Amino acid sequence: MRKNTLPVLAACIALTMAVSSCKKSGSAGVSKKTGAAYNAKRAGSLQVSKKVKPTPGPGLVHIEGGTFVMGGSNIDDIGFDYAAPKRRVTVATFYMDETEVANIDWLEYLNWIREVPQDPRWYYEALPDTLVWRSPLAYNEPYVNNYLRHPAYQEYPVVGVTWEQAVAYCDWRTNVVNENLLRNKNILSDWKTYSTAKGGNAKGGGKGTNTVSTEPFSLDLYLNGQYEDKGKGAPKVLNPTASAGTPAKGKGNEQRYARIEDGVFTPGRYRLPTEAEWEYAALALIGTANNNIVNNNKIYPWYGLGIRSAQKNTRGLIYANFKRGEGDNMGVAGYLNDGADITAPVKAYMPNDFGLYNMAGNVSEWVYDTYRQASFDKVEDFNPFRGNDFKNNEYDTNGQIVTLGKSNMPVKVDAHSGKKDPYAKLASKYGNITEPSPSTPTAIDTTKMPVLKPTFDADQRGYLDPQNLDLYGKITLVNDRSKVYKGGSWNDRAYWLNPGTRRYLDQGEASAEIGFRCAMSSVGDPQINKKSTPQFKQPKSRVGFKK
Repeated sequence: MRKNTLPVLAACIALTMAVSSCKKSGSAGVSKKTGAAYNAKRAGSLQVSKKVKPTPGPGLVHIEGGTFVMGGSNIDDIGFDYAAPKRRVTVATFYMDETEVANIDWLEYLNWIREVPQDPRWYYEALPDTLVWRSPLAYNEPYVNNYLRHPAYQEYPVVGVTWEQAVAYCDWRTNVVNENLLRNKNILSDWKTYSTAKGGNAKGGGKGTNTVSTEPFSLDLYLNGQYEDKGKGAPKVLNPTASAGTPAKGKGNEQRYARIEDGVFTPGRYRLPTEAEWEYAALALIGTANNNIVNNNKIYPWYGLGIRSAQKNTRGLIYANFKRGEGDNMGVAGYLNDGADITAPVKAYMPNDFGLYNMAGNVSEWVYDTYRQASFDKVEDFNPFRGNDFKNNEYDTNGQIVTLGKSNMPVKVDAHSGKKDPYAKLASKYGNITEPSPSTPTAIDTTKMPVLKPTFDADQRGYLDPQNLDLYGKITLVNDRSKVYKGGSWNDRAYWLNPGTRRYLDQGEASAEIGFRCAMSSVGDPQINKKSTPQFKQPKSRVGFKK
């Protein structure tokens, strides 16, 4: 009698499909939750980029985060003001500049302003105040003209820069670094095409390019679709029913702007480090940690209780650039004890265990925080920070970001809400938004939009300890403009070299003893080198498994 093999065959086919589906669902090309293919040429298919390890901008060192005791000078509190009480906190993994920002870096910034936006006001506002060198009882006049611009000081830290100027530099650096990334990958027109267009001889951006923009690049404007420039390597629109405008619709090679999801930008934006990040990076306890235990605390970014090397080949050499005592900035001729009279090159002396140079001495450094004497007691224990001033880009009635003059920098306004507004609330605000139909979306009549009033306080800097302006300038200089600086300088005693010490200055003031370095938030896995520690081995997935 002939056996019916159809049920058996059907079962085998089903099992084969299940196993095949299991394998595909684990790949990057298929959704693990819906089974739908990614990057398919149809509507509704998610365009997914390859997972890439974030590449920071140039000059940055990856700092693996962790827990540490923040505050406390570890030596006598000479001010007796209890301004840095100890508290255990956690700092997330981030990036920090290997060195302080040098004069040559600032000259690059000034040169870019002069040649790209050609904005005289921006150029003047970006100039460091070299008069910080001038003193009525000392002859420092040569530094007024020479320190910033003379080639001999190219690699010396920039000084005379206010906190506000340092923040503006970070914003500019974010735009310039990301523009370089996009142009080098041909996502924007390449530099040759850009230069031709900048010179007034635009010939178009090459195959698949619509326009070559010669405006100063702004990451915010680009992400909002306001920087019209698509190079040969611009991402493709896979959905054939979508229109990107370039080239003709339906040919399968329409281009679009790059998105954050594409992973082509820097993982974060350049900014000043928070006080917690700066102090954590300066201490560099990673060199004393073993199996989740910190074996030794540190007074300075280096080991030991002193400020001189005990190594055989370098015995007696001083670890940092600071002032040993009254009238002693450099030691005796013939054997200068720190090799510097004022500042020293940004790569002088030995780096700490994170690979960072001059985290003590040379120049003190601006950090992002607003000063509060008891701020350590009134901040979160994860990524502690005082200074949140929540602002958003300002948009016009067409959804375009409003910019400031020739700079192409977005205008900022106070944030209006502490959370995302529901659609119904948004409709009630504008009064004329109706639920759109699938085929004909209803346009928003922007002429009837009322002026929105803030629904919450966007300024959190004075949270839990509001400033008393009645006393400002009389018995205190602390207000929302008071910013923290740390690290000690070439003109400070050894006490200030301890990372736990802190001082403050108005954000619009500058000094010959204060510079800065930039930081950037990291993304993804906080562990930098997984191979250095034990890891769980993941078992084989049981998705689709049948016993």
